[in-house]
Amino acid sequence: MSMNAPRGTQDILPGTSEKWQYVEEQLADLCRRYHYKEIRTPIFEHTELFQRGVGDSTDIVQKEMYTFEDRGGRSITLRPEGTASVVRSYVQNKVYGLPNQPTKYFYMGPMFRYERPQQGRMRQFVQFGIEALGSDDPAIDAEVLSLALNSYRELGLQSLKLVVNSLGDQESREAHRAALVRHFDPHREELCADCQVRLDQNPLRVLDCKKDREHPAMETAPSILEYLNDYSKDYFEQVKQYLDVMDIDYVVDPNLVRGLDYYNHTAFEIMSEAEGFGAITTLSGGGRYTGLVQEVGGPETSGIGFAMSIERLLMALEAENVELPTDEGLDVFFVSLGDEANRTAVKLTDELRRAGIQVDKDYLGKKMKAQFKAADRLGSKFVLVLGDQELENGVINVKNMASGEQQEVALDSIIEHMKNELTGGK
Repeated sequence: MSMNAPRGTQDILPGTSEKWQYVEEQLADLCRRYHYKEIRTPIFEHTELFQRGVGDSTDIVQKEMYTFEDRGGRSITLRPEGTASVVRSYVQNKVYGLPNQPTKYFYMGPMFRYERPQQGRMRQFVQFGIEALGSDDPAIDAEVLSLALNSYRELGLQSLKLVVNSLGDQESREAHRAALVRHFDPHREELCADCQVRLDQNPLRVLDCKKDREHPAMETAPSILEYLNDYSKDYFEQVKQYLDVMDIDYVVDPNLVRGLDYYNHTAFEIMSEAEGFGAITTLSGGGRYTGLVQEVGGPETSGIGFAMSIERLLMALEAENVELPTDEGLDVFFVSLGDEANRTAVKLTDELRRAGIQVDKDYLGKKMKAQFKAADRLGSKFVLVLGDQELENGVINVKNMASGEQQEVALDSIIEHMKNELTGGK
């Protein structure tokens, strides 16, 4: 019986996992500079959290969630996105009551959505995201957009486009919602089945439909920007002014909507314009939300965040031919010949590792020539050779694989010697 990974999942093997580690480390370091702290939430939550937090009318809740009943009869869902879980934790742990506000989090981990797998879009995917909770200042919107852009720039991407829009406050959204219903209702029967439902539940999402995007009514649909009240207009202007002072280029797209129910005011997406990236150009998206904290039992609190797929980030890096500086070489490979030499090699290998040096050795009983070939394949910088003669003389042979130079070093000073060799004497 052949056992393969489930459809829409993947194994990330050595050779590729180093790229993931590098990206994750760089993103965590960037968040540290922006003073965002890591939060880790459960991979599964009660289904109601996503029904209430993400929204019953969204495709995620209606079509894409991995939901099951546990042995206690509770409905459980593998998390399809990170924001709802972060907000649930924020409320459950009463973080809103702490003196240092706003609360700024970042997270990284697997998410799960049942959708048709395609390049860069998996059923289990890894998402990096941030959330800033507890501030209504437009400046923090600009901060989040800056962090999102720099997440890509600092890894080497250049072909990027930031698209922004305002969804307005509740009053503005209600006025726009009514206008959308009036506009699309005469064409209801011409729309896809999903959009006919959306027109009643969440008309804004009709604008985001992939099936009906070519319908003539889409081009003449009323823009949210026409229905922003004075407060919403001023808020959006302040966000744009902060982006301007940070020299961040952006494009205003009044048709940009976010697929989740909880967004208002600032919404944005970052897209790749790299040639050959693919038909789906969006790398990440996010926006401001109000009401989500209340929806899961907390006080009235606003927030803003964004999320990106690490898989799509790596695709974009490949499309722009960005080579990540991942060091796949080995510091030291230990070649030993003879039982006593092998026992000493095991001891020294352990001591070198505890001294912070990356070391490996032969575990297959290969002859010396084959061990040297193994060291070469592993890209080892140095090879340590220990046999009966060296053991008797209390020395070990050190070979620099780049220069070919060899020298004998006393066994009791090999650790300090290798530290100096690998650091250039620093």
